[in-house]
Amino acid sequence: MYQLIVKPILFLFDPEKVHHFTFSLIRTLCKIPLLPNLFRSLYVVNDKRLERKVFGLTFKNPVGLAAGFDKDAKLYNELSNFGFGFIEIGTLTPKPQAGNPKKRLFRLQKDEAIINRMGFNNGGVEEAVKRLKKNKGVLIGGNIGKNKVTPNEEAVEDYKLCFEALFPYVDYFVVNVSSPNTPNLRALQDREPLTKLLSTLQKLNAKKETGKPILLKIAPDLTNEQLEDIIAIVAETKIAGVIATNTTISREGLESDDKEEVGGLSGKPLTNRSTEVIRFLAEKSNKAFPIIGVGGIHSAKDALEKLEAGADLVQLYTGFIYEGPQLVKSINKELLKQM
Repeated sequence: MYQLIVKPILFLFDPEKVHHFTFSLIRTLCKIPLLPNLFRSLYVVNDKRLERKVFGLTFKNPVGLAAGFDKDAKLYNELSNFGFGFIEIGTLTPKPQAGNPKKRLFRLQKDEAIINRMGFNNGGVEEAVKRLKKNKGVLIGGNIGKNKVTPNEEAVEDYKLCFEALFPYVDYFVVNVSSPNTPNLRALQDREPLTKLLSTLQKLNAKKETGKPILLKIAPDLTNEQLEDIIAIVAETKIAGVIATNTTISREGLESDDKEEVGGLSGKPLTNRSTEVIRFLAEKSNKAFPIIGVGGIHSAKDALEKLEAGADLVQLYTGFIYEGPQLVKSINKELLKQM
């Protein structure tokens, strides 16, 4: 139904407007008695064999929703009805910000991809916290970043503010220094500033009665030398793991009309590169830390390849938009077949 009816209609309209419309529609539908139960019966696969214990947390299944879809924690309870084992909200910043000027979201249908230059548009961490207090048992990751106006020299303070505000309400944290849509943000991936940032957050974490896993989200555009630096930084700072990967600035092999738009590319063109990064990290580190694999997962086969390459969990974003909620179920069903 999604592929035959829903997607063709949605794809006729502006992608950002469709995103907001879809959010309103899902929220409205989930208020109708019995409909959430219907969604769960269609998409949720309940089987203890799908459980994963990773960085001290128990995931009902290894398929999550990546950050960027529910930036402001507005729909995580409803989205959990579509079978996700966990949902990552954000990227959140300390202060609200509008993000980059519109138009800033582009479908590349020939390539089954998306280019976005949203620019960390969000209502600020405090507004998200209000909504997270209404969590009905969803395992939540909190993806955090810095405000656009904050210079890199002061970025640590932004991450600290988000960390402290979200700490009681999320199960794990993701440090986002890899989005291409905030000026100079990726410079924070360099060894010295990144080590300082992660070490500072780990010190805050150590002061808590029970710390929470901190993960680092990295770009797919890093060289092997830079990836080796990431492995060393993870070992030095003792963070819980890595999310590989964010969107890419590469445009290699694209065919769609909007391929030269500025921003981060996600979807099928990223499938192989993100898997390569996962495999490199897993092999070079001797599987020293957990990896969440994300990037170009449009089928159960894509997800299995990332898990086989060394990922412990996977996340969907663009594949969820192109393939629909059936993708979550198909991945979980295929995993059960492999057991």
